[in-house]
Amino acid sequence: MSRTRTRAASALGGLALAAVTALVATSSPAVARRPPSDPSTQTLATLADRHHLAVGTAIDVGALSDPTYRSIASTEFSTVTPENVMKWEALEPTRGRYDWSAADRFMRFAEANDQQVRGHVLVWSNQLPGWLTEGVADGSIDRTELRALLRKHVTDVVTRYKGRIWQWDVVNEAVEDGFDPGPDGVVGYKGFWYDNLGPGYVADAFRWARAADPKALLFYNDYNIDAFADGGSLDKTQFVYDMVRDLKARGVPVDGVGSQAHLSTRYPNYSSFQIADALNRFAGLGVATALTEVDVRNLLPEERTGDTINPLLQAQAFNYGALMQGCLASRKCISYTVWGFDDGHSWTNDWDFGGGVGTEALAAIYDEDYRPKPAYAQLQADLAYAGPPMVLPRIPQKPAR
Repeated sequence: MSRTRTRAASALGGLALAAVTALVATSSPAVARRPPSDPSTQTLATLADRHHLAVGTAIDVGALSDPTYRSIASTEFSTVTPENVMKWEALEPTRGRYDWSAADRFMRFAEANDQQVRGHVLVWSNQLPGWLTEGVADGSIDRTELRALLRKHVTDVVTRYKGRIWQWDVVNEAVEDGFDPGPDGVVGYKGFWYDNLGPGYVADAFRWARAADPKALLFYNDYNIDAFADGGSLDKTQFVYDMVRDLKARGVPVDGVGSQAHLSTRYPNYSSFQIADALNRFAGLGVATALTEVDVRNLLPEERTGDTINPLLQAQAFNYGALMQGCLASRKCISYTVWGFDDGHSWTNDWDFGGGVGTEALAAIYDEDYRPKPAYAQLQADLAYAGPPMVLPRIPQKPAR
């Protein structure tokens, strides 16, 4: 559910902030004197390494000029995702003229810090260049030309970064929600590409990406597929499961399923058992899984004090932890990526979830001043204290042939 974000500070009352951050490990001299084996002094990447799990973040390339942002992004995580700079509107704002500058800057950052890259995103119905959508709308781009343009885009982007991308989000958010189904009242496909090319574009995109880079892991990525519902016609997770099963049966090179895991503390929590069940069921199809865009937003109270904010941040920590525990319990869950690590750069600051822009925020594991929140400590603890027999090292994944 990634959109163009602008930086906006999400305010926390001073009292609440002091009460919360006092509970969480910082980089103070007192902490630095603890034994090196103390998990509270270790990065998420270091703690995850013994599980062979990659822990990552989405990167706001514009924020890399901030030394603190850059330092955390380069040391805390073992994998990174470009938040916006590899989307079509950013790469080809003018037809036939690519602008690789921001995407290349992101790649240089990742490679300088020896971080694996999740490429995001090749085919999505949002953040498309105006020349493309307007051409389709006015009839100057017909169906045949549109398919050719999509093939060229996928091929050009994957070829440019061939051998440098670990996982690609090939197709993103192609399926309707159970709470917002189509006219027939059941979950199905949605969006610009389905409306103009039909469902066959999904298989096409995976085949084109595989032809351009045989060694990258190719993922289908979506939100609200963190757990199965009743398996019926409104169960989005079931629809995605059936879709991937059918694609695999037809020989389409789908290597993985990414569950975005955009959650909110205002809704009922998933348990780690529900999350592990969903990941394991997808793994049973012969694909890898990943949690790809994790954040947990909060419906902000009018009065922000320790009494009103602290319960939200504790609930947030539970959700981050349940997702991590579910991933650790499923051996083909190979990466856990937070969608931005600090509240100051979170997309939730600028998005309206129904109650107004910015009314659901504080979604990240660091606050706007780069201080770790309880959710960060929860992830540290989950990684530090998990082990056999329930948590075993990841099963290495290879691209489908």
